[in-house]
Amino acid sequence: MYKTFVIGYNPKAHKMAEEIEKKANELAQDGYKVLSFSITNSGKAIILADNGKPKDD
Repeated sequence: MYKTFVIGYNPKAHKMAEEIEKKANELAQDGYKVLSFSITNSGKAIILADNGKPKDD
């Protein structure tokens, strides 16, 4: 199942990269695989991850 996560405001690229890496490692420990991420104009990041399980209806 896909899930999105938002990383808060980080105007500096180096800090943003650290925060994305930190969240990606947390997600991996929880069984998620990061598929993609996007940086917004407002200095936030959106991460798309998948846990490999079908969606519960």
